Amino acid sequence: MVETDIIEVKNGAALGIKVKLPKADLLMIRAEKGFLCCGYFDRKTLDKLETPAVIIKGVKSFRDMLRKKVSFVSKQAKKLGINANMTGRQALEKMV
Repeated sequence: MVETDIIEVKNGAALGIKVKLPKADLLMIRAEKGFLCCGYFDRKTLDKLETPAVIIKGVKSFRDMLRKKVSFVSKQAKKLGINANMTGRQALEKMV
C-alpha cells in the first residue's frame, strides 16, 4: 500500500510518499529541488546520481522526518546550504 500527503513548510509544499513494507515503511518527502528519505536509501547511490537528498534514520512518519536531525547530506544537497546539524524541516525548507 502507498500513502501520500502534502507536507507544508513556511515557504512552500512537498509531496510525502510512504510505502508500507513488512518490517519497516519506506518514507520519502519529494520537493522541487530534492528530497528527504529514510534509511532504506543508499548514500553512495545518492551521491553517484548527483541527487540533492538527505537521509533521516529511525523515522516512522512524515512528522518524524521533519522533527529529527539529518544523518546524511548528499554533495548536491550541501550545495543548497543543507548540513547535518539541521532538522528535516530545515532541510526541506531549502529544497522547496
